[in-house]
Amino acid sequence: MTSRPSPGLARFNAAGAAEAAALLREVCASRSWGADVAAGRPYASAEALLAAGDTATARLGADALAEAMAGHPPIGRPKPGDPVSAREQSGVPDSLRARLLELNLAYQERHGHVFLICATGRTGDEMLAALAERIGNDAATERGVVRAELGKINRIRLARLVAPFEEDPS
Repeated sequence: MTSRPSPGLARFNAAGAAEAAALLREVCASRSWGADVAAGRPYASAEALLAAGDTATARLGADALAEAMAGHPPIGRPKPGDPVSAREQSGVPDSLRARLLELNLAYQERHGHVFLICATGRTGDEMLAALAERIGNDAATERGVVRAELGKINRIRLARLVAPFEEDPS
């Protein structure tokens, strides 16, 4: 017996090329990542879509990885008017924002890009500790960590993109 894709996955599979590209840019700012994922449509399952997203993340070259990172605001400063970044950074209390900003700027100066971490489910203290630890990483180590964190973020966002629509209980 073949299962049918969830309504969200079916909607994504049926989207026109421009709409699919726009949806995928909300997941990851890298155009090459989005093109790789879009090229695999239609997906039979959310798991297949997530696997394609993982493969596309692993394939990102230096420029595409930089483009993906550029789409993320610094931890502690969600992009104004962006409910996604606000939700993802909801674990950062106001009391930590100044320290996070200070370390973010030092990290950016050292590594040349925004500090990227999968903030979903993490507390502000956990993110601050990770930032303090990772600031000293060499470039190659940090690129690997950044790619892994980007992969986690992309998986969460892809899953939300195609999650089944909730039934109205009323």
